[in-house]
Amino acid sequence: MKKIILSAAAFMMLFSCQNDQTESATTTANAITQRGCASHEVLAAQLAADPTLAIRMNKIEAFTQNAKLTSRLVNGKVEIPVVVNVLYNTAAENISDAQIQSQIDVLNEDFNAGNSDYNSVPTIFSGDKANVGITFVLETINRKSTKKKSWGTRDTMKNGKRGGIDATSPDTKLNMWVCTIGGGILGYAQFPGGNDSTDGVAIDSKYFGLSGSANAPYNLGRTATHEVGHWMNLRHIWGDTTCGDDLVSDTPTHNTANYGVPAYPHYSTCTGTPVEMTMNYMDYTDDPGMYMFTNGQKSRMAALFVSGGYRAGFGI
Repeated sequence: MKKIILSAAAFMMLFSCQNDQTESATTTANAITQRGCASHEVLAAQLAADPTLAIRMNKIEAFTQNAKLTSRLVNGKVEIPVVVNVLYNTAAENISDAQIQSQIDVLNEDFNAGNSDYNSVPTIFSGDKANVGITFVLETINRKSTKKKSWGTRDTMKNGKRGGIDATSPDTKLNMWVCTIGGGILGYAQFPGGNDSTDGVAIDSKYFGLSGSANAPYNLGRTATHEVGHWMNLRHIWGDTTCGDDLVSDTPTHNTANYGVPAYPHYSTCTGTPVEMTMNYMDYTDDPGMYMFTNGQKSRMAALFVSGGYRAGFGI
């Protein structure tokens, strides 16, 4: 049985923070060679700043492990209103409405098994792949011109007094901030339990939606799929430590993150030497290399939206 009660110190061990992302971080356009997600580093910093966060996350985890998952909401599915906040210094950063809608379309495909590569899941995992059944509806697009050239991972893009855009109704809407993050980071998310004012996901504008061949291999919208997975309480599939625990029972134990598009089968050297699920959205592979969630991940996400769940306010 997986241990679900964690002290703040234990959380810090799970999510060790390199603390190398600053507001002045810079980015090298089109030169990122490996996926960079700062969600666990951001969580570590939040845990250090707020000792009560670990308590809130423990309660969410306990509920997740014990929730009776029953459908309730629109047509038996969870429906998420989305607010997209665009912060731009250049015309290229002020991405079009069409590109924003393309990202919503990708989320709807990926979370509803409508992605064209869903049937590419290897036979060994065919019984684990899941139609999560969560839909996304674009509600509002907010735009703001800024003199900042990069925002880092300290949530300043979410603060109107610091040049960003304040979150809109985070208890009932998914806020997405689209801007240049810098430091080789494609995006990051806030896990359930954090402050409402910073709740949501941040995605670099170059990797948001179907962003064109110039931004390959991160041009298929999967960065947002990965980060929204974190926002829905999914951890990286390798548990952010060698042979770690992602708190999901039907994902294989991974040595660490995988990059690029690994050849199948890719074996872990962890206990049991399982075939790694490199095509899972919560790995670090390139966009063309990730195309599935599991039933266990689906259950973990669904627990947020049932009565008593942390995000039960959505869709009511």
